[in-house]
Amino acid sequence: MINSPSLRSSLPSSQLPSFHELDPRDACRITSNAEIEPQQPRHTALASPTGLQVEQLSAAYRSVQALQDISFDLPSGQLIGIFGPNGAGKSTLIKAMLGLIPGASGQANTNNRPLTDQLERVAYVPQRSQIDWTFPASVWDVVLMGRVKKAGLFSRLSVVSRRIAAAALERVGMSDYRDRRIGDLSGGQQQRVFLARSLAQEADLFFLDEPFVGVDQTTEDVLFRIFRELAAEGKTVVVVNHDLGESIINFDQLILLNRQLIAAGPREDVLTPDHMTRAYGNHVRFFVGDAV
Repeated sequence: MINSPSLRSSLPSSQLPSFHELDPRDACRITSNAEIEPQQPRHTALASPTGLQVEQLSAAYRSVQALQDISFDLPSGQLIGIFGPNGAGKSTLIKAMLGLIPGASGQANTNNRPLTDQLERVAYVPQRSQIDWTFPASVWDVVLMGRVKKAGLFSRLSVVSRRIAAAALERVGMSDYRDRRIGDLSGGQQQRVFLARSLAQEADLFFLDEPFVGVDQTTEDVLFRIFRELAAEGKTVVVVNHDLGESIINFDQLILLNRQLIAAGPREDVLTPDHMTRAYGNHVRFFVGDAV
């Protein structure tokens, strides 16, 4: 992995997850010190026992309330975007759903069971800045790590597992980089490799934290194409995103946060002037008609 000051500045090295830490519960924590005025949550409830349900989820870092009483119910087989201003709790929401925030209350469910009891079905890609890029792994090594949960930590990977990993690498267009060191790749290439590792896991739910940061347009197009394909296959893909530009039309469902839930549901129901003003204040201009 890369030993880059810019990638390691947000967390001390002792808190950075290594590539072998595949269980989402091993991911590192982050802090947020942003403040907002409390808002009354508004959401669209959808009956979807096989989808993603969050019930009264709250989380805090020290004395700072990061999330407060978040509840929503979204269907499976959807591309879901989490949006909100800086410090709104977008990354915290994913981590709280996956059980990564000590002391968080509430629960996330899918198939009427706690999500934290089904982590074998989950693929999680953290922000690039939270990964220790100094680990000396090749692209192929990283993608194969997506098969460890299936095979067991100390088991030899089967021919089938290797074929699945190779297919995942091909799907993201990175087969030609198989023997390259992961730390020598660009940000967009690294993001594709981590998506390939997630694909190799054969997960049902994908959680990606800011996957479009620092990537080129080609990579963004590739990622969105694969996300749409996964949703069409019945997978649930949850993406933290900060871009309110044209890319927002790629999402089926949106979760709009400002530490409390502003709205959740189909894109056209969430992207209203009232919701956007409550989330962003008067600091953003958004032409709703272009995104619904």
